Amino acid sequence: MTVEQHSPSGTSPAPGAAQMIIGGSSVDAADGQTFEIVNPATGRVMATAPLGGREDVDRAVAAARAAFDDRKGWANWAAGKRGRSLAKLAELVKKHSEELATLESRNVGKPITGARGEVIGASLVFDYYAGAANKIYGQTIPVSKPGLDLTLREPIGVVGLIVPWNFPLLMASWKVAPALAAGNTAILKPASYTPLTAIRLGELALEAGIPAGVLNVVTGPGGSAGASIAAHPGIGKVAFTGETTTGQEIMRLASGNVKKISLELGGKSPNIVFADADLEKFAREIALQRLRQHWPGLLRSQPDPRRALGPGAGRGAVRGGDPRNQGGRSGGRGDRGRDPRQHKAARPGEGLHRDRPRRGCDPRRGRHRAR
Repeated sequence: MTVEQHSPSGTSPAPGAAQMIIGGSSVDAADGQTFEIVNPATGRVMATAPLGGREDVDRAVAAARAAFDDRKGWANWAAGKRGRSLAKLAELVKKHSEELATLESRNVGKPITGARGEVIGASLVFDYYAGAANKIYGQTIPVSKPGLDLTLREPIGVVGLIVPWNFPLLMASWKVAPALAAGNTAILKPASYTPLTAIRLGELALEAGIPAGVLNVVTGPGGSAGASIAAHPGIGKVAFTGETTTGQEIMRLASGNVKKISLELGGKSPNIVFADADLEKFAREIALQRLRQHWPGLLRSQPDPRRALGPGAGRGAVRGGDPRNQGGRSGGRGDRGRDPRQHKAARPGEGLHRDRPRRGCDPRRGRHRAR
């Protein structure tokens, strides 16, 4: 994967070209289409990525199914062997932590210090599930003689994992690690805004010795790649984190083959403020909370603390600027100036079309251009 190739002095870096990971190979979209990935702190295109669609999801499902059905493959490995591969992946994520953090910071627009912590967190998640791989137990249920009643926990098969833009690598680890530890094979679809660390994770998984086809990474908007994953009859489960409207559409699409779903929806940093709270401290904390990951905050209390705080409360608690700066706390917003709460599907399927890339950040002011 290449990002922003160096150009002669005095010119902007040339965008690199990222590729999907399908069946252990770096590939372009079947139809050759791409989309731009923008650095929100500068507004410049930092890379292009394949605009995956139904045919690409079909290829990924076929690769994942082949890897799952292999009699000597991932699902049939001893659990301890799977665990050792995940431990190796955890080690590689930690080894490449600065590379991954820099990539995350530039792609999402978050401060480099926060990105570093998230990358280490992802390595710890893989390390945890490396140890959990051989601790998946069934249950023996006592029944009357001569009966025997027991349960076995077995992998589902091919699973689809769809993650949002605000914590791309960390949330990918939350979904990928347990899925692989249990013996499943997976198709990871990152948000179109922020696919770069997911692609790099797919490359590191291969380097860790995880067989080709076990972890596939398909990039592209929800309306094509995401919808195809949710509806695909060859996928046994979909796990999704994102807005409620999109989750509802995933439920509808997944009903075709009654696949299992796990949904983490809504929730945009609500805060409950009691009357006896330190309002000045709250003003500082809510500003940091809202802008550090660029989530809108919701205020509810009685009496209304906004009156007590007054206009401009909390101003200065968060500094905008270049997210690579050690002292900076907030870069450009990773969703290009879009408020995720405002997206409502006007017609069936529209909720899955909402993560197309868009530009729009003024790095001089640390805020978004007017739309």
